[in-house]
Amino acid sequence: MSRSFTYYQDLLVALTNKELKVRYQRSILGYLWSVANPLAMALIFFVAFKIIMRVEVENYTLFLIAGLFPWQWFSNSVNASAMIFVSNASLIKKINFSRESLVIAVVLNDLIHFILSVPVIVIFMIFYGIRPNPGWILYLPLLLLIQFVLTFGVAIAVAAINLFFRDLERIVGILTVLLFYATPILYPADMVPAQYRALIMLNPAATLVLGWRSLFMNTPMDFSALGLALVYSLVILAAGYAVFHRLKWRFAEVL
Repeated sequence: MSRSFTYYQDLLVALTNKELKVRYQRSILGYLWSVANPLAMALIFFVAFKIIMRVEVENYTLFLIAGLFPWQWFSNSVNASAMIFVSNASLIKKINFSRESLVIAVVLNDLIHFILSVPVIVIFMIFYGIRPNPGWILYLPLLLLIQFVLTFGVAIAVAAINLFFRDLERIVGILTVLLFYATPILYPADMVPAQYRALIMLNPAATLVLGWRSLFMNTPMDFSALGLALVYSLVILAAGYAVFHRLKWRFAEVL
C-alpha cells in the first residue's frame, strides 16, 4: 500500500512539474503572467463598471479580484483539461499509469498558481485597510479543498468526453464564458432581482465565489453557500469520475 501511494505521489509530482515547465517554457515573466491576466481583467472591469457605469460597490477593485483569481483557477483547469488526453496520447499508449493523474496534474498546476497569487490579494486587502483574520486557518484550506474537488470533477468529465466528441472543447469555452457572467464576480449577489436570487445558489461556481469573497473581504461567511459548495463539489466529483470510469476502457479506440 505504501509503495503504491509513493508511486502515485511521485507520478503526480512529475506530471505537475511537467505542466509547470510547459507553461513557463521560454517565458521571461513566468509567475507574473499568472497574476497579470486577472489584474488586467480587474482593471478593465473597474473602468467599465465603477468609473463609467458607476456601480455602487465598496472596495470594488478588491471585490473584483476576490472573484477573478478563484475563477481563473477554475476556468483555466476546465478549458485545459479538454485536450489533456489528446495531447498526451503517446504517453498514454506507451506507459501504464492512472490516466486521471494527467487531469489532477492540470488542476494542481492551477492550484499552485492560485496559492501563489494569494499574497497579491492580501496586498490589495491591506491597501483597503483589511487584514486576514484567524478564520483563514480554517476557511482557506477548506475553500481550496472544495474548489479542487469541484474543478477536478468537471475537468475529468470534460477530458474523457472530449476524446469521443471533439467539439466539446469549443463548447466548453463558450459555456465557461456564459458561466462567468452568470456568476456574481462583476456584481454583488444582492444586485440580482429578488425573484431570481435563489437561482444563484444553483450555480456551483457562484457558491464558491461567495465563499472566497467573504474570506478576502472579511465579511461574515455565508454558511449556506459554503455548505452548498461542498455538496456540489462531491456530487460533481462523483458524476465526473463515473463518466471517466465508464469511458476510459475505450480510450485506446480513439487515441
